[in-house]
Amino acid sequence: MTFLRTTAPPVPSWGPRPEPPERDGRRSRRPVPTAVLAALAAAVTIALRLIAVDRSGDVFVDELIYTELGRSAGDGGFPRTEEGLFFLHPPGFFYLQAGWVRLIGLDVDVLSEVHGVRVLNALLAGATAALLVLLVARVRSRAAGLIAGLVFAVDQYCIRQNDRALLETETMVWVLAGYLVLVSLARSELPRRADGAALLAGLFFGLAIMTKDHAALITLLPLLVALALNWGPPRRLVAVTLATAAVPYTVYLLLVTAFGHLDEFWYAKTIGLQRLLGIVQETGFNAPGAPSLMGRLTAQLPDYTVSYVLLALTPLALVLLLRRRDPVHRLLALFHASAIVTLLYAFALGTLEEQALYLLFVPNLMALAVTLPLPSRSAVSRRRAVVAGVCAAFLACAVIAPAAVYAKERGQADDGFVQLRNYVTENVPRGTAIATVDGGTSKGVSYYALKDRYRLDHWVSEGDRSFQRVEYLIVPWKVIEQGYGNSSLAEVERLTESGTLLFSFEGDMYGTLALYRIPLPPGTEPSADPGRGS
Repeated sequence: MTFLRTTAPPVPSWGPRPEPPERDGRRSRRPVPTAVLAALAAAVTIALRLIAVDRSGDVFVDELIYTELGRSAGDGGFPRTEEGLFFLHPPGFFYLQAGWVRLIGLDVDVLSEVHGVRVLNALLAGATAALLVLLVARVRSRAAGLIAGLVFAVDQYCIRQNDRALLETETMVWVLAGYLVLVSLARSELPRRADGAALLAGLFFGLAIMTKDHAALITLLPLLVALALNWGPPRRLVAVTLATAAVPYTVYLLLVTAFGHLDEFWYAKTIGLQRLLGIVQETGFNAPGAPSLMGRLTAQLPDYTVSYVLLALTPLALVLLLRRRDPVHRLLALFHASAIVTLLYAFALGTLEEQALYLLFVPNLMALAVTLPLPSRSAVSRRRAVVAGVCAAFLACAVIAPAAVYAKERGQADDGFVQLRNYVTENVPRGTAIATVDGGTSKGVSYYALKDRYRLDHWVSEGDRSFQRVEYLIVPWKVIEQGYGNSSLAEVERLTESGTLLFSFEGDMYGTLALYRIPLPPGTEPSADPGRGS
């Protein structure tokens, strides 16, 4: 028997899938629109992050600082803390946060405000999932896009990062939006108003850089290489995108200069550059005395196994992207490669912090979704069918396996500082002096969580305790044991051995969070009885 085959032109592997043909005079069922799949992934993502968002993870010190910066941005002018103007990071996230707080009418204590901003980040994470679906669907297929969106939605590392009121979640939204627009310019047939699309992509990239400077390494750097190698969109459109991406930051610099803050800006950026280059190691796994990265990875392996496996496939995803020589895949390969180089440098020399991995994880997930084989009903080789089956099994595990970890983490409260604040509000008078030991090279989470009601500082010497009449001490023991505090473990143990434990909370983030009442140094007149707070 002879089978006839039509001579319809082939469809590029990276292009959109054609509509299924009519059979027996009846049109087959229409596929689910990509926008509906993107909305589904966004809804799942948001829901998983909003459940117990106020107690599933204790506050991180940067969240408290950024909340203060957002509050100052809402008051007008450049973001600032009590120490002065803040130029270490661009102000994009802080202005967005200020608008969100004003929109929902959030006027509460600092910890509740952090939780309110976490809701904003959950919504931004939903936008990230939707953009992943749209981007992968545009390059490959709706099925691959939905898989990418759902894996992102349930991945425990992504949930951990999105649940914190930090910069990276918003940054990735703008980055993905820029590449979603840009891939349409890398096809053989340019869309109408291609120049306008190039401008829009540049604007999205500019907003990413205005949220976090490091975004330039995964936006401007790939475009510069694309311009040099003539990869991706036509060079003229790449140049338009590059020029537009520089506009928001340029305007920001002009405003800083016009208001006479260029010296403060330059000083902050010099410190930031030293951290980027690894000259200054104040935080992160490369900092002196910090826990080892391998120790941290090993400890978290049971909870983040799927995340680790996905990251282990990073080299494979890059190779598969580079093997496809069409402009779209080359553009995405440059995006992926830049994210890899950025993280490898941070790992070797720069300031390596946990949240930095997010700027690689999401591009890597996109690359895997675009390149790895998927099960298909069409006739394929035995070898490809086996590979597709393995990929399908892993994808099933990637969606199902995190459920147990998620249930465990959401089922147990880790809100020690909320509980501590409630306790001291009820039992310690406003304005009381409290000693803290968790600041490291700066002020720690204890200070920022309570400074609106109490006087806090590193008052641990006998002279300071006597002069300030310090009778209370806050100790997040895990911070001290890991070497991140500004007092040694031996010194804290000496301070607490004669004290009375008033409050204790066991949590994953800070271990035992404790409040002690410690005796005043000899010869110090005691303060009034603490009574109950106002």
